Amino acid sequence: SIIYFVVGVLFIISHYCHNSNMALISKVLIIPPLMVIFILNLKLDSNRFHKYMFAGLFFSWIGDVLLEVPGGGEVMFMAGLGGFLISLLLYAVIFFSTPGKNEIFHNRFYLLIPVLLYGIAMALFLYDHLGEMRLPVIVYETVMITMLAGAVSRIGKVNRTSYIMVLAGAILFIISDSFLAMNKFVQPVSLSTLIIMGTYIAAQWLITTGYIKQFRQELS
Repeated sequence: SIIYFVVGVLFIISHYCHNSNMALISKVLIIPPLMVIFILNLKLDSNRFHKYMFAGLFFSWIGDVLLEVPGGGEVMFMAGLGGFLISLLLYAVIFFSTPGKNEIFHNRFYLLIPVLLYGIAMALFLYDHLGEMRLPVIVYETVMITMLAGAVSRIGKVNRTSYIMVLAGAILFIISDSFLAMNKFVQPVSLSTLIIMGTYIAAQWLITTGYIKQFRQELS
């Protein structure tokens, strides 16, 4: 975890120092430590959702790399968006497939209301700024909100630590992507890299370690 956060900080520093080579190298090296943590703690062949989770990290890594390719333009942006889209889809499937009673669809549906409202608000806010990117961004946002709803749906199914960590990670992931969208399509955001990458790095660590803790603690 220390290596993971150190590499993440190195990327942010490299970006603000305009060292494109170091930024690319450090961006490539952000997710791998999380993948190592995951393999060291959970056996991939013991649960198919472990494989999905590892694949989610892999496609996040693909997205990271493609978004950082120098001079990649819209093509690499779309490709990177595709990597993260697959990652979010996998996370959503994992979260909704958590064994246990789906209280969220019975007596706790109210917990999904803030998620839905945020999704609608973001879509309306960005809609007029997206141009030709309108469809892919709306599709991406829909999957992103679905992932957050999946994190909420784990309530009562896993131990408290795992639930809080994964939910916090999902929220930070959405904050990161929201600032990314605002910075790209609406107007430049002050300290955008610090905000976007800071929340993203924390999000991936919380989701990964929170998922691991689901299998390391008794349900409480």
